[in-house]
Amino acid sequence: ADPAPADRTVLDRWLLSELNTLVSEITGAMESYDTQRAGKLLSSFVDDLSNWYVRRSRRRFWQGDKAALRTLHEVVETVTRLLAPLTPFITERVWQDMVVPVTPDAPESVHLSSWPEADTAAIDPVLSQQMLLVRRLVELGRATRAESGVKTRQPLSRALVGAAGFDALSPDLRAQITEELNVSSLASLSEVGGSLVDTTAKANFRALGKRFGKGVQDVAKAVAAADAAALSLALRAGSAEVEVNGESVSLTPEEVIITETPREGWSVASDSGATVALDLEITPELRLAGLARDAIRLIQEARKNSGLDVADRIALRWSSTDPEVVTALTDHAALIADEVLATDFASTEPDAAYGSPFTDEPLSLTFRLRKA
Repeated sequence: ADPAPADRTVLDRWLLSELNTLVSEITGAMESYDTQRAGKLLSSFVDDLSNWYVRRSRRRFWQGDKAALRTLHEVVETVTRLLAPLTPFITERVWQDMVVPVTPDAPESVHLSSWPEADTAAIDPVLSQQMLLVRRLVELGRATRAESGVKTRQPLSRALVGAAGFDALSPDLRAQITEELNVSSLASLSEVGGSLVDTTAKANFRALGKRFGKGVQDVAKAVAAADAAALSLALRAGSAEVEVNGESVSLTPEEVIITETPREGWSVASDSGATVALDLEITPELRLAGLARDAIRLIQEARKNSGLDVADRIALRWSSTDPEVVTALTDHAALIADEVLATDFASTEPDAAYGSPFTDEPLSLTFRLRKA
């Protein structure tokens, strides 16, 4: 099926926008005989495709989502044609395996196909910039999780974000951050003001020296004397004003080093005017959700070790001697079944058709599975 791009998800529209930008840039590079630039552009795009789009869309692929499958096929086909002059043999193999069998009028070889043409109407510069912001905030959230020692599988109640452009993000784009950081809710840091962090500000002498030369010390004193929290808030919006020898001077986020120390119960990461704060309080409900996520990881590993295909549906039987684990797997049975593709998920005794047991001592969990 070929759903109209306007009817596809924000991830699909973003990928198609990036693809058409890539076609335009690769065409320009190849016409200038700049194969090195073409290779770098392709490498960067394939990394975005694999480590962002495909990873974020896995559930849609498992569920047979037509828009996701159409988008991925369209993108891989186009990238194959772009790569053909640089890697002629592997692209020919991809073409024969993936394009020819499903496209009746496809050229016999990728090297007989036409060069892609960019659809400028599909390019959305605003969405591109917003997705860059989303991914940057996700990286900050992951960094502060790692620093706090709270594993990614443990759900948290909320994340607060301070960054220029965050308020303009659509609910769909915010959902990407929420799911990636495994938090229940997402809100602006400005809603709670400076209650989460103690803020300090100092001059970035390397950046300021280029502009102010010998006057950099005066600017540094003005930065040190300013309200650090207000300075940080202004820099997130794009720039901040300080008074230097009676004159107003505008500073950029790169010219001021903001340090935010999280207060107890929060973990905060900041970089170049963007901040992500995670609420580290783990309620009993969140702990149960975390145990369910641990069980999902174990079952996914067992699926892989059993030689099952990633799309195979399974039936699963489980038992545990830990009452908390029993509660977690019972309360979150639907989520676990959906994640591990289980059409039958229960704590009853398995019959002879089930394989050998898998046991995890930390969770006091034993389970058996078979292909459904």
